[in-house]
Amino acid sequence: MTDRTQQRRSSDHDDQDEFRNDLLALLPHMRAFARGLCGRPEQADDLVQETVMRAWTARDSFSPGTSMKAWTFTIMRNHFLNDLRKNRRQTQLDPEVAETTLVARATQEEGVHMSDLQRALDKLPDERREALLLVGAGGFSYEEAASICGVPIGTMKSRVARGRAQLHTILEPAGESVAYSPA
Repeated sequence: MTDRTQQRRSSDHDDQDEFRNDLLALLPHMRAFARGLCGRPEQADDLVQETVMRAWTARDSFSPGTSMKAWTFTIMRNHFLNDLRKNRRQTQLDPEVAETTLVARATQEEGVHMSDLQRALDKLPDERREALLLVGAGGFSYEEAASICGVPIGTMKSRVARGRAQLHTILEPAGESVAYSPA
């Protein structure tokens, strides 16, 4: 084996290690985005796993110097949307889940819980929920989020603004007015 071949193999190994470390560092962000998209922790974990596998398989198509976070979120979003389209006509009802969802929980006078926020997010149209998750929770700029979703920046800004307004309406207690100032 020549020195040149040995150097190339060492460089490839270093690149794979760097890619792997960068991908692992994104796991918490991917989990948060996936939970927002899916609403169910088990399904979100499956989505993250599939995204990581697809990203690893396609690692040669990643352009160093670009945002790996945006790249992986695009992979995740596309896989999620493909699954939605594929499963659109299928309905599965788990009897245990149905039993727990049909039970009314006691109302308590507390602030908004994460579960309340998740339920409110679930009521939003997919495009608005996705925009809020990317810009609000994911920390992407409007430009990055628009690129991930493949829409113009104005469309992304509109989806975020409308999503925030709709969330405010859903979460606002009946008869009370809560001050709202868009970010």
